[in-house]
Amino acid sequence: MRHYAILRLLLAGFLLYFAWPVIPYANTVPEMIFWGGWLGFLILVVGANLATFLQMTKPPIMEQQEQERRHSHNY
Repeated sequence: MRHYAILRLLLAGFLLYFAWPVIPYANTVPEMIFWGGWLGFLILVVGANLATFLQMTKPPIMEQQEQERRHSHNY
């Protein structure tokens, strides 16, 4: 289900679009830690969804079952 990976990538890009202007205004240490963690998590999400989209890994289990059901109906 590549369209789920595309939707998650679009959502991550949408959230980054709103967060990017605010990130440079982080002045205190807790703000910097928060934005650093947020950007780190964003990179993990984008990387995992790119791997799924490019079929470098198997899709999540819920999406695999859907593919198997569709595949079994074709026979």
